Amino acid sequence: MKPVERRLFAELMMNSRRSDREIAKAIGVSQPTVSRTISKLEKAGVVREYTVIPDFKKLGYHICALTFANFETPNDLEAMRKLIAEYGRRLEEIPQAVAIERGLGEDTNGVVISFHENYSKYMEFVRWIRQFESSSKYKLRSFMIDLDDKVHYRYLTFSTLAKHLLNINENEE
Repeated sequence: MKPVERRLFAELMMNSRRSDREIAKAIGVSQPTVSRTISKLEKAGVVREYTVIPDFKKLGYHICALTFANFETPNDLEAMRKLIAEYGRRLEEIPQAVAIERGLGEDTNGVVISFHENYSKYMEFVRWIRQFESSSKYKLRSFMIDLDDKVHYRYLTFSTLAKHLLNINENEE
């Protein structure tokens, strides 16, 4: 990514509601350059979507859960394909899951990040996940964040990552 693209992207991460003219002034380029660069980043898939980061508590969510899974991969490739196809069709049933990813670490190979109104709703979510135990062996572990807790070290934001991108730019220039 070119330095001007990185600066532009960082500005969008901090506040994507600003006009192209305002962003141009902030990064020291022309408004048409900003418009062209944004279009280029969108077409390249670097910008996936424009969204807001809400105060989840004010929306009625009181638990953020990280549910870690350790799947034993089926030996039969066809069984694994069927399992993946089944999960893919059914994921729309759990809209409270904002991210579902595979990965590695801490004896797990998958994680789901989800938001829940209360503990009972979280347990309904866990029961939904456990319905697949007959077709695949896995263990679940959870880490729950109480969104009503008075202590928060850093709320979900992309501003800190944007500042990091700006620091990378300064070091390259």
